[in-house]
Amino acid sequence: MAPEYAMEGLYSVKSDVFSFGVLLLEIITGRRNSGFHLSKRAPSLISYAWQLWNEGKGLELMDPLLTESCCQNEFLRCYHIGLLCVQEDAFDRPTMSSVVVMLKSETVTLRQPERPAFSIGRFTDCDEKNVCGCSVNGLTVSNIEPR
Repeated sequence: MAPEYAMEGLYSVKSDVFSFGVLLLEIITGRRNSGFHLSKRAPSLISYAWQLWNEGKGLELMDPLLTESCCQNEFLRCYHIGLLCVQEDAFDRPTMSSVVVMLKSETVTLRQPERPAFSIGRFTDCDEKNVCGCSVNGLTVSNIEPR
């Protein structure tokens, strides 16, 4: 969910771009943003992707299933576009039509992404004894799964 919508209830065409960026990062990494905090690496996939991007270690996020069929440059380009889509300020995010052009053309120069939304913040490390599926406050959490 785009930060401007989550925090202030403001919705725009750039909110969809944010959601697309999260989806793109999930697809190319093979990881889900929801529940990523359980990996104890970062509070979200977005913040972990931003951290590795700044350290120049973006290829560490590549889905192992893509290593044979996707070249590293294609992965890094999609990674870059994903980060552009999840920037904190909606004004900095590209339009969806620009995203399509970026994905279709390798000749389009991509600008440096700014800090993504929710890239910093509270990260609580859950205790090992809290494996029962209960939240920190002792309430149960229901997982709805299809048959």
